[in-house]
Amino acid sequence: MGLHNCFTAVRAAPGRWLRQRTLCRGWELQGSPGRSYTAGLTQTSPTFGFLFDIDGVFIRGHKVIPAALEAARKLVDSHGHFRMPVVFVTNAGNCTPHVKAQELSDLLGLQVDPEQVILSSSPLKFFSKFHNKRMLLSGQGPMVDNARNLGFQNVVTIDELRTAFPVLDMVDLERRPKTMPPLTSDFPPIEGVLLFGEPVRWETNLQLIMDVLLSNGSPGTGVAVAPYPHLPVLASNMDLLWMAEAKMPRFGHGTFLLCLENIYRKVTGKELKYAGLMGKPTITTYQYAEVLIRKQAERRAWAPIRRLYAIGDNPVSDIYGANLYNRYLQKHGKGQVQESYEIIEEKQGPPAAERCVSILVRSGVYSPSRGQTDTPFHGHRDFVFDPSLLEASHVVDDIDKALQLVFCEEGWDRV
Repeated sequence: MGLHNCFTAVRAAPGRWLRQRTLCRGWELQGSPGRSYTAGLTQTSPTFGFLFDIDGVFIRGHKVIPAALEAARKLVDSHGHFRMPVVFVTNAGNCTPHVKAQELSDLLGLQVDPEQVILSSSPLKFFSKFHNKRMLLSGQGPMVDNARNLGFQNVVTIDELRTAFPVLDMVDLERRPKTMPPLTSDFPPIEGVLLFGEPVRWETNLQLIMDVLLSNGSPGTGVAVAPYPHLPVLASNMDLLWMAEAKMPRFGHGTFLLCLENIYRKVTGKELKYAGLMGKPTITTYQYAEVLIRKQAERRAWAPIRRLYAIGDNPVSDIYGANLYNRYLQKHGKGQVQESYEIIEEKQGPPAAERCVSILVRSGVYSPSRGQTDTPFHGHRDFVFDPSLLEASHVVDDIDKALQLVFCEEGWDRV
């Protein structure tokens, strides 16, 4: 049973974001207990690869979603090797790829390599024109290590900045200096801002980032008129919300960016501009993911990868991003690309994939009650709302059902 035996049935849905559900002739994404995929699937060179979200797809917080273990077993052969190119694309950025790869390996019983993990900040590796600038770094976790691994060798953390200028951090009464410290005169100017993820003390980070932008990088002196355009700002992870163990979604870095953007506009009357936005749903992140997919296929001497399946739980980041990249691929194939995405293309070449198929799972942040047509768009300010990009190609219960669907469509079903 191959591709010609698969078909799609359109059903009525509570909202127009999610419309499709896929059936395979003879079975409806079910699978029979006791049957082994790795033993029964036709083994051919794959021409497809997976882009997996992590939170809400494989895990919630630090707990494995039950269907994830069965799905993980289907991804590898009897030797534990992945049977097709796989990357894990997360908007998280508060750990290193090595730590995230080890965490996934331990939880799922797979051998995940760091080269298979894409953090929201990972594409910044190609933004070399900023690598030698003195950058203010905001976020948490091993930010400095991540920044240096990406090529940024001259970074200053928020804590280092407030230590140099203690009078800037005034919200917390307990942290205000009791005596006036001497003015710092030997602090080199900041040349840009790196926003890796939501920080712990939002008020301190918002205040000091604003100080840097309004002072053109010299918060100890200040300026009479705020410069515009301001210093370059690079931001990763635009998720407004994310799903952990709590019953309701939690604030993500997108909420922090929303605060910063509105404060800047309120204070200056102008819009905060980004020199680069990373993480899903940006095309840059999917370009980077395809580069890693292509390298995996080349190392294994597999055929070129023509189809990408992006599986996630968040319509605004995972589904919107996959559909946006699919649109980019279609235009690129017809020579109609007008947008500018040269940064990765000029280093790695044009994309080889022909399609990027979006699959939404119901195991994470998505809830049918939030899929109504009148639900506010939670995407970032710089992404024009296009309702069609929120419509997943397929909607399934969990990651295991998603793999069954893909294997059916790719002719990798049971013999």
